[in-house]
Amino acid sequence: MRWGKTKAEVHGFGVNYTVPFAHAYRSAKKMGVNPKEAILNDVYHFKRLGFDLYRVHVWDTQISDEMGNLIENEYLETFDFLLKTLKDHGMNYVITPIAFWGDGWPEPDSDTPGFSNKYGKGECLTNPEAIKAQETYLFQFLNHVNPYTGVAYKDEPNLIAFEVSNEPHHRGSEQEVTAFVSKMVKAMRNTGTKKPIFYNMSHAVHFMDGYFEGGAQGGTFQWYPTGLGYGKELGGNLLPNVNDYNMPLDSVIKRHHGAKLVYEFDAADVGRSYIYPAMARSFRKAGIQIATHFSYDPTFLAYANTEYNTHYMNLNYTPQKALALKICSEVFHEVPMYANFGMYPGNKTFSDFMLSYEMDLAEYNTNEKFFYTNSTSSRPKKLKKLKEIAGFGNSEVIKYEGLGAYFLDKLDDGVWRLEVQPDAVWVANPFGRNSLDKTVGVIQWETRAMSLFLPDLGSEFSIEAINDGNSYSASAVEQSFSIQPGTYIVSKKGVEKSWEHSTDFKSYPINHFYAPQSNVERAYLKHDPLEEVSDSGDLNLKVQYIAPKKPKQIKLIGFTPKGRLNLDFNEVAPYQYEVVIPKGQLAHGYLNYYLMVDSGTETMTYPAESKKQPTAWDFYQGESYKTKIVSSSFPVHLFDANRDSEELVIPWRKGLQLVPTENFNESAYQIRLEHIFVPDEENRNAAPIYDYSFKQVVIKSLEERKADLDSKKTLIFRGQSLDGKMGKLQIALVMKDGSAFGGLIDFEPEVKDYELPLASLKPVKTVTLPRPYPSFLPYYFEHQNQTSFNIHSVESIQFSIGPGMEESALQKPQGISVIGVFLK
Repeated sequence: MRWGKTKAEVHGFGVNYTVPFAHAYRSAKKMGVNPKEAILNDVYHFKRLGFDLYRVHVWDTQISDEMGNLIENEYLETFDFLLKTLKDHGMNYVITPIAFWGDGWPEPDSDTPGFSNKYGKGECLTNPEAIKAQETYLFQFLNHVNPYTGVAYKDEPNLIAFEVSNEPHHRGSEQEVTAFVSKMVKAMRNTGTKKPIFYNMSHAVHFMDGYFEGGAQGGTFQWYPTGLGYGKELGGNLLPNVNDYNMPLDSVIKRHHGAKLVYEFDAADVGRSYIYPAMARSFRKAGIQIATHFSYDPTFLAYANTEYNTHYMNLNYTPQKALALKICSEVFHEVPMYANFGMYPGNKTFSDFMLSYEMDLAEYNTNEKFFYTNSTSSRPKKLKKLKEIAGFGNSEVIKYEGLGAYFLDKLDDGVWRLEVQPDAVWVANPFGRNSLDKTVGVIQWETRAMSLFLPDLGSEFSIEAINDGNSYSASAVEQSFSIQPGTYIVSKKGVEKSWEHSTDFKSYPINHFYAPQSNVERAYLKHDPLEEVSDSGDLNLKVQYIAPKKPKQIKLIGFTPKGRLNLDFNEVAPYQYEVVIPKGQLAHGYLNYYLMVDSGTETMTYPAESKKQPTAWDFYQGESYKTKIVSSSFPVHLFDANRDSEELVIPWRKGLQLVPTENFNESAYQIRLEHIFVPDEENRNAAPIYDYSFKQVVIKSLEERKADLDSKKTLIFRGQSLDGKMGKLQIALVMKDGSAFGGLIDFEPEVKDYELPLASLKPVKTVTLPRPYPSFLPYYFEHQNQTSFNIHSVESIQFSIGPGMEESALQKPQGISVIGVFLK
């Protein structure tokens, strides 16, 4: 796609956002939130994050009838308001008029009037009456005049493309698909629109020629490199998962002179920030012109993350991830299409960008801009030429104690605009089953220390609040000062300010600011007890605690074989507390302990969250935290089916189940496969891969026993083959750079311990797990790593059925039972 006047490449970056429809709109009304005010607040944050693009699949089922006639109602009117707001602030959009969805998710669907509700997605693609309804709807939708702009969608300059429908999942023949696409495109062209029309191609890539022959001018794609719906945060280095957005049918697109865009992408179930710019880099390498993340949480809903619980993105509640999207926008505007920066790990730095899994850091560093998602030691390229800073944590130019994002923009010599967002703290798993009654993230407004080290400001400067309702002011002492959330003018001593509140700043008044108010209404304590530690070293325990007021004291009351413990936690960072139990107080056995928090007005005991103390006669909630203290010679348990089966990263198949064994408190995880290879209905031309792999992330188990790892020489697998047959299994240890080292086990029907000496492990293929979507993406992580095996770099165990088998065996059912894996 090129711009009509300049012929320059169209490129852009942004988000999906759904306040005008379905759950978001319904929740706003339920919570007493004005959807239009919510839109105004969130679009302001879009601009602070550098987005210039918006995409949504319209809930046609809410704004159409069964015949496809457009219904002018509150949903469409709110959508028009959103488009006008985006237009006012220079953002373009790609609109998908048909979603096929009901209006419920994550709630049950209601009985909506639209054709999608009557026919469903399957019939919409084949039923003549449903097809006719879609033609009517598309014609009327494109002709709809936005009352806020007076312009029809078909002619709106900021609407740069249409995507016909969301993920159609075509089956049948290519001729039928071409005929369907042709009817949809013709209905849209009959409005007179000259907008580019795209069609979703990733859900049935084998029909690519048919889509273009039906009149599509480009293809839409998506990317979920970490799968969807794991239910908790995924661990380990995921940069190998996003090494490349391989498009095996790119030649078909080029033959038809088609363009490519990504309508949805996310690293689902990932709470860290380093991965997103790597995805943007891979998109540009693949020739993708524009991309939109799925999905930006409306700020009023982000405390609960109910809209799409496998995703979580919001400037206030996920500040580091949001800053990573700001860096993605720079990738799309700076990195040329088809630019190739090599393979991981060589592509961790590219152009002006840098990524670090170990530091959970993404960084953009140019002469004038310096953006970072976490504390960094990098130096700005041209300190004296800097004009824009956005970050989280500490850097060479800004030190900040808080847990929110900040933005610093140069207005003139010696005059900068500073915007500080409040602290964000996750108090529960945001990726699990959520509810409007469950809080997963909170916001806390605090006054925090900040320091600015900019030659343009010198060592003496003033800080003056300019946002409405903020009367804060301060002067820096040796470049340091205290700050609270808000918008400020920072001016060097002796410099006259040349601004007014009405001064335009990136399409907003310079004093604009939005952040939700503090919503910490009670105490939230998070503590992840260690399961098993060695008695050979000190034990460090960590607690996260946030409450309306800072605690007076947090204590550990515990018992070991060596006696009673009474220790105070120390605050090491905002809301983070630690205590060290010296190894001299540990011994082989169990550490049982309670946490006691003195708020100043009352003392609470955890994990029971009781006002009673453990020594009280009526402390009936006797549950305590428990940690095994073992000798360094004990095995290191990496996988136990009874404990870890729900943590497996495993592609779903019929025939997976956890069953008890005849031994007390022992279970086996059974995998029964009718076929190792299952044809992919969305990529019928793909070559078969006879491999079924799954993995277990073992970082926590290894970290707990890291001092003992060098003494471990053998990997032990306890399990059996099923159904009385012999079997094979490849077991590999995958390191944090994506390299895998493994060996083969020949299974017998009896439960046995099978040994693999660590010294015997050889390089094997690494399977990309979780399996990415779309399914045409590479099955294996193709790398050129020359590293050797290092037990201290291991992050996961990979189990693979298929490697080493005779060709005849690959066609037969397979079954294995996994009880445990450990090192000794």
